[in-house]
Amino acid sequence: MNPSSAPLASAKPSFGTRFIEHPLQREFVALVLLFIAFIVGSLLSNKFLDLGYQLDATSLWIETGFIALALTFIIVSGQIDLSVASTLALVAGVTGILGTRGGLPFGVACICGLGLGALLGAFNGVLVAYTKLPSLSVTLGTFALYRGLAQVLFGDQSVTGFPDWFTGIDTRHLGPTPIPLTLVLFAIAAVGFGFVLHRTILGRWTVSIGLNEAASRYSGIAVPRIQVLLFTMSGLVAGFAGLLMSSRLTVARYDMGLGLELDAITAVVLGGTSIFGGRGTILGTVIAMFLIGVLRTGMGLANIKVENQLVVIGGLLLFSVLVPNLLGRGRFSRT
Repeated sequence: MNPSSAPLASAKPSFGTRFIEHPLQREFVALVLLFIAFIVGSLLSNKFLDLGYQLDATSLWIETGFIALALTFIIVSGQIDLSVASTLALVAGVTGILGTRGGLPFGVACICGLGLGALLGAFNGVLVAYTKLPSLSVTLGTFALYRGLAQVLFGDQSVTGFPDWFTGIDTRHLGPTPIPLTLVLFAIAAVGFGFVLHRTILGRWTVSIGLNEAASRYSGIAVPRIQVLLFTMSGLVAGFAGLLMSSRLTVARYDMGLGLELDAITAVVLGGTSIFGGRGTILGTVIAMFLIGVLRTGMGLANIKVENQLVVIGGLLLFSVLVPNLLGRGRFSRT
């Protein structure tokens, strides 16, 4: 061994290098942005820091949150699903029609709606897994197909007449506490999805497929089956989100959830999931989802137009993709 190289071998990496290499560095960035958003929001409105208001405001993005949890698996596996919002609208409308005009008990109609969501997701998965078509192309097509079917079935009319037990889920709380029931359901789902991704063989397979699909096939992983399963799960969760949204709005329309997929994908990527697959955490997705929710709430209190809010969300998406890559390039340029 060359003695001159000993100091280099024993030298400790700098704080910046340790931060770049740390497995949770992207989640830390999202957490810092969330803290900054709270500070800015509190300056925009005194109502912003009211705990009850913030808890109730979570109901406005909770459907996006559920979809983001499922999309974390899709993106970690190296795929994308752009059809989630269209699936949400189609499931909500079909469930409403079956339960209000089709003569089915509404609980049975909800089960049928969830089945439809899973079927729509499975259709995406089969096309991706067995025809080798890119998921971007497949789900871009079903993004238009599912929304178009909803518009053909319902037109410009709203499906209404839901039973009282189904509507107003956003106004229900956990007993006497101010914690919304939907937030509790989201927390339970996040823990469940996190356990599956980080502690089960399915999660390890998902990461492996995202890192190297060909190598995963050679190692004996049933890649097509896993891909179909993940897309089916995405459709099922999108259908569940459609039921939540129709309960909150008390109506179902073909244009429900327009643009929702942008917020969901932004939450996943901003939370540290690599857009190329192979890396991601449910914790990061949850933190980023709260960040987007807080930003939406703060901008709403400041009377910022929706189109301007999209500029901020789009900027966050670019930030979440560009900054880690730039940090990585800076690190390698010094080695």
